[in-house]
Amino acid sequence: MKALTWHGKRDVRVENVPDPKIKEPDDAVIRVTSSGICGSDLHLYEVLGPFMSEGDVLGHEPIGIVEETGPDVKHVKPGDRVVIPFNISCGRCHMCEKQLYAQCETTQVRESDMGAALFGYTRLYGQVPGGQAEYLRVPQAHFGPIKVPEGPPDERFVYLSDVLPTAWQAVQWAEIPDGGSVTVLGLGPIGQMSARIARHLGHRVIGVDLVPERLEMARRHGIEVIDADEADDVPDAVRQITGGRGTDSVIDAVGMEAHGSPGAKLAQTLTGLMPGNSAAPLMQRVGVDRLSAFLTAIEVVRRGGTISLSGVYGGMTDPLPMLRMFDKGITLRMGQAHVKRWIDDIMPLVAGDDDPLGVMDFTTHRVPLEKGPEAYEMFQKKQDGAIKVLLQPGA
Repeated sequence: MKALTWHGKRDVRVENVPDPKIKEPDDAVIRVTSSGICGSDLHLYEVLGPFMSEGDVLGHEPIGIVEETGPDVKHVKPGDRVVIPFNISCGRCHMCEKQLYAQCETTQVRESDMGAALFGYTRLYGQVPGGQAEYLRVPQAHFGPIKVPEGPPDERFVYLSDVLPTAWQAVQWAEIPDGGSVTVLGLGPIGQMSARIARHLGHRVIGVDLVPERLEMARRHGIEVIDADEADDVPDAVRQITGGRGTDSVIDAVGMEAHGSPGAKLAQTLTGLMPGNSAAPLMQRVGVDRLSAFLTAIEVVRRGGTISLSGVYGGMTDPLPMLRMFDKGITLRMGQAHVKRWIDDIMPLVAGDDDPLGVMDFTTHRVPLEKGPEAYEMFQKKQDGAIKVLLQPGA
């Protein structure tokens, strides 16, 4: 089969790789019909190469058709249309019983001391082949796959794999009070959907970004926006329109590759140039994140407010302004999304005709799998108005 594979910093290729097969009784194999490129994939493309191996199959946002199932898989069958959550969880361990599926004890990658295995995402998370491919082997398929209706286009449901649950959790973790306000830092895919969900739930939403197409998309969906390029001081701009306090909550949807922090940018660049065997342990011990978005969140949130962190960070000893955080009484919540925890809340919003979250106004590019390398470059460079890209095998 054809698959998009990693070969180094900013070097991804479409190659022929072996077809996946059933290995365990609870496996399934799906034929992928669409698979998103996630902002997290850009971390592999740019920063997290020391944790990759040449030839790794990328991608963790697939939708497709079940081709084959192992004998323990009962809730889906060949021919069913399914979305695959990006984290691999068993549904029955201690953590899964608490709906903490991203910490599943069955698939935890203990040799890396990390949480549940993820599709297409580094040795740290199990090095499981990903879904930017024609076919995908799905472990723990007795629990993971989400059956969705036939008929509507893939983009109606594909974002149940990652974007929608991640954004929903970001809003839930933000603990916005009734009638309250939230600032969303970063209006990429997760930020866009976090802003829409928060507005759908009745909150005042202020979105911050510096890319014109992202600001315009947010405006289309009723979001107040601040252009970070035009604002001399983003926290001050937020305070000016919130009675001097800041918003009740902040969602950091940016993460490790925020603009600014030249020292951390240099650290990322240098570790990216080191041989993988040297760079990986270094990245696990030092601060390599550009923390400008998170530091902005600390200043934007009102005293006693909550920061919900959904952007991915990778450093182990990043310096934080603890006095400032303590003095303001900030609550901080973060972590990988527990995808299946939120599906029952989200499914009615994507399955109906009214589309309150605007999933049909989200995909900016639909690209054949064979054009995956060009799509990665376009998305990474924010070219051609790229906000959300779907790769489509066979298109």
